[in-house]
Amino acid sequence: MTVLFWGVYGVLLHMGRGFMPGVTPPSPEGANAGLKAFLMVCGAYAITGIISIAVLKARGSAFTFTSTSISWSLVAGLAGALGAFTLVLALGAAATPVKMGGGGLGAAAAFAVMPIVFGGAPIVNAIVNMLKQGSGFKSLSLPFVLGIILAACGGFLVAKFAPTNTAPASAAPGAPPAH
Repeated sequence: MTVLFWGVYGVLLHMGRGFMPGVTPPSPEGANAGLKAFLMVCGAYAITGIISIAVLKARGSAFTFTSTSISWSLVAGLAGALGAFTLVLALGAAATPVKMGGGGLGAAAAFAVMPIVFGGAPIVNAIVNMLKQGSGFKSLSLPFVLGIILAACGGFLVAKFAPTNTAPASAAPGAPPAH
């Protein structure tokens, strides 16, 4: 379920951003579209928090916490929220036409953002866990290193070769080919 939800998250978030006022037709307010979408994500987190309270009550939880558990959980929540916030910024930047090296105008593919995130996140996770456990890089097995390399390559390849909507329009049916 997590893979499904997180797999559609970036696409749905970008869709929400695209329907905000000022995106189509373009206006200066479109620059705020990503932050408006993120505000709705914050609302969704609040709703999900209420659901978790109901689940805890249904399970008979004592609702006890330690100061350390609260602190680390808030830090984790901040990391997740900042990740979602910077994802919104990345999706917005990817949707903005950029000047290409040859002088032409190209659009960065917004759907290339998520493969970079999901290719890079396991690598960061592995490094942080190794540092946390103090095992260091000496304990790495060859299959693990190969997995990290494949994750990086996979994220790069999916992002680099993601389909875009910048391909030239095909000729109308029955029209002679362009020369």
